[in-house]
Amino acid sequence: MGNTIQILSPWTEGNAIDQLKKTAELKGMHSVAGMPDLHAGRGYPVGASFFSVNHLYPALIGNDIGCGMSMWQTDLSAHKFKLDKAEKVLKKYSDFADDAWLTDNVPAELQNHVYKSSLGSIGGGNHFAEFQKVNKVINQDLWDQLNLNYKNLFLLVHSGSRGLGQAILRDHIDHYNHDGISDEEDIKAYLQKHDDAVKFASVNRALIAERMLDALKMAGNRILDLPHNYVESAIIDNVQGWLHRKGATASHQGLAIVPGSRGTHSYLVMPKAQENSLFSIAHGAGRKWMRSECAGRLSQKYSVDQLTRTELGSRVICQNRDLLYEEAPEAYKDIDGVIQALKDADLIDVIAELSPVLTYKTSGER
Repeated sequence: MGNTIQILSPWTEGNAIDQLKKTAELKGMHSVAGMPDLHAGRGYPVGASFFSVNHLYPALIGNDIGCGMSMWQTDLSAHKFKLDKAEKVLKKYSDFADDAWLTDNVPAELQNHVYKSSLGSIGGGNHFAEFQKVNKVINQDLWDQLNLNYKNLFLLVHSGSRGLGQAILRDHIDHYNHDGISDEEDIKAYLQKHDDAVKFASVNRALIAERMLDALKMAGNRILDLPHNYVESAIIDNVQGWLHRKGATASHQGLAIVPGSRGTHSYLVMPKAQENSLFSIAHGAGRKWMRSECAGRLSQKYSVDQLTRTELGSRVICQNRDLLYEEAPEAYKDIDGVIQALKDADLIDVIAELSPVLTYKTSGER
């Protein structure tokens, strides 16, 4: 396989492909794979996996170490969900928990964490919490194996390590610029911080769900928790090295979710572990437009109020005007095209299609 570039999408913009090719030239880089949601990032592409030998590149993972998707099946039937009431409650909901709640709910090992105050918060950007309902079951056999109730409401949470990941990356850049690290002790020191951030991000998603479900007087059972920004030791092409994922979901850890934008469907899938994709699949639809373009493209077409309703009948709560435009469905690629590309590459079996019901983004606070 050595020193290969694999692009799993026939419709990727040149900027992203250029970034992918540039990344493939880094010292020790063995192979790179662009997912169907591949798009240009800040120097490095998003929606890709990178496998290197003898060199680990923290800059490839970025500043939101451990960012990922977690999903809960709630104890409420979707048809019993009172949308007006839920919207009213969540419009008053703060993205940040108060100190008393954190003291009562944060795990003991994180009570003294320097970033404790951020736990339970979604943050900005493309992060969100979204209630979803099953639109249709596509693979009944796989669905039955999951032991889930298609009538129930689901909660999908997308968030990461908040300021912690940013601090870790900043410290690395201050010492090494964007260079990779090869010294065993340097790698060990970075991985200790990295693993802390991955754990922090997972706990953060769990606390987000706990707060939101409590606010709406519901309960839930977590059915998946998968990061898509992280690095792990791996063997590819019979070579031991470092597998970096930047906006890519592992294909060897069971059930996964591939979400669309806030106004399109999401898909529950069972990934197929394939070496040619660096054991990864797409983590979502992927951006089509740069954030700076969105308001100019859409402000004449949609008012702020119109952006809080979607074509699927779902609602959006977001008190940040700029973010409403930046995260509009039009700013993202077609999720059905992403799913089809994954199917064509024999990387997934699609289990079910879900529709958004209520999406919560930022409260506009700190």
